[in-house]
Amino acid sequence: MNLRAIVAGIWRGFGPPAFAPTPADEQADLVEIFKRERRMELKRGGRLLKQYRVALGFAPERHKEREGDGRTPEGDYTIDARNPRSSFHLSLRVSYPAANDRAHAEQLGVSPGGDIYVHGLPNGLRKFRTPHPRRDWTTGCIAVTDEEIREVWSLVPTGVRVVIHP
Repeated sequence: MNLRAIVAGIWRGFGPPAFAPTPADEQADLVEIFKRERRMELKRGGRLLKQYRVALGFAPERHKEREGDGRTPEGDYTIDARNPRSSFHLSLRVSYPAANDRAHAEQLGVSPGGDIYVHGLPNGLRKFRTPHPRRDWTTGCIAVTDEEIREVWSLVPTGVRVVIHP
């Protein structure tokens, strides 16, 4: 492989990784995020499957109110989409904003924002400058390492409930 191909691969993030999916009866049926503790737990039938240290939005205190506020939302959502070619190493979209989030933002006269994901590190050279997990650095998302998001991706099917606690 020549240098140009190596640099192009780093820039693209090497595309989606290949791995075998986890059998359905071993996948999570609940994702809980505890913002204060910077912890994400994957559960099935009330039993803890996996736990991760997470980084949050750059202003994580309180519930997200508007686009650009850097807050990570709080509440009851679902994983409603998967993006194997995101700007980050895999991403699972959280269904924010819910109807109550949109209504609150409308009362404030602002956009509620959106595009909240559980994701890995940025693709390309930004990956090497990201302070994960020493500091909250996302724009409102929940971030784990690339190795961890591959595991989360295989354990969390689309449609799973996500509860984000303060």
